[in-house]
Amino acid sequence: MKKLLSVAATGVLSLSLLAACGSNSASENAENGGSSESAEAVSLRLAHNQPEDHPVHTSLMELSTLTEENSDGNVKIELFPNGQLGQERDVIELVKSGTLDMAKVSASALEAFDSNYAIFSLPYVFQSKEHYYEVMDNSEAVQEIFQGTKDDGFVGIGWYDAGQRSIYTADKKVESPADMNGMKIRVQESPTSISMIEAMGGAPTPMSYGEVYTSLQQGVIDGAENNETALTNSKHGEVAKAYTYTEHQYVPDVLIVSTKMWDKLSEDQQKAIQDAASASTESHKDVWESAIEESIKASEEMGVTFYTIDKQSFIDAATPLHDTFKAENETNVKYFDEFQSHLK
Repeated sequence: MKKLLSVAATGVLSLSLLAACGSNSASENAENGGSSESAEAVSLRLAHNQPEDHPVHTSLMELSTLTEENSDGNVKIELFPNGQLGQERDVIELVKSGTLDMAKVSASALEAFDSNYAIFSLPYVFQSKEHYYEVMDNSEAVQEIFQGTKDDGFVGIGWYDAGQRSIYTADKKVESPADMNGMKIRVQESPTSISMIEAMGGAPTPMSYGEVYTSLQQGVIDGAENNETALTNSKHGEVAKAYTYTEHQYVPDVLIVSTKMWDKLSEDQQKAIQDAASASTESHKDVWESAIEESIKASEEMGVTFYTIDKQSFIDAATPLHDTFKAENETNVKYFDEFQSHLK
């Protein structure tokens, strides 16, 4: 019954969004032929699942402001935070179909739609924050992945730092995979993330982000893995008091747009959005760093203890996943090696 209701709700949402497009939707611009002079003003809808006090929402507001400024008011972006239009899988489907214009989603969620995104969830593929930034800003492989889904209904036009991901539990410090034996750890709905937690000794439990707090509170899961802001913005620190820096992943958030919408915009409109995305991505790095510092301080006041450990046992446990990943196909080898070439 719950599944039927979910399907029905998604259908209603799709119809509502289509009906809401109105005369100022991007779909009205098909006949403009890409001319910047004839392009009509458009209002685009961008969905994401974070609360309004989250640093990513702050940066998406900057994206919206800069896009309007860059286009002299010709392009506006309306934000729908808090999962208003559905969880990540839902909004990716809506973007693919052209019902929704844009979304900010985790690269892990995109893995279910294009296997090339699996590399972003591969544990310890990024060996530091500096390595992560270097790859995301300068890698040709990243851009190839972002553009590789054009025929599937969407493309990536930018990314936002979502921090490092580590393990947090109700009250248990985890210093090695042995400490995670039998522990039910929430993961994103990513096959790579599931395999990662298995390799790290835990029992992976995929579920939507919105279910994590209650599941921790009720003991449905023993822990989760995310960055420090989850403890404060989503109040997980109320029910999880031990945060261990395994730093097993740096999974970016990806800004995706509907191919159907993108192709109907003029070149000037596309540039206004792309330039705004690039600028907001860069400033987001500082926004994120400040947010992490504030989250740690607030979490400690909530009674959360942060543990720094020797990560080598976790790195050793996860390394075979690198070999498995590369053995799948030559594209994986190319992307993995290209990512590692950015190490300095």
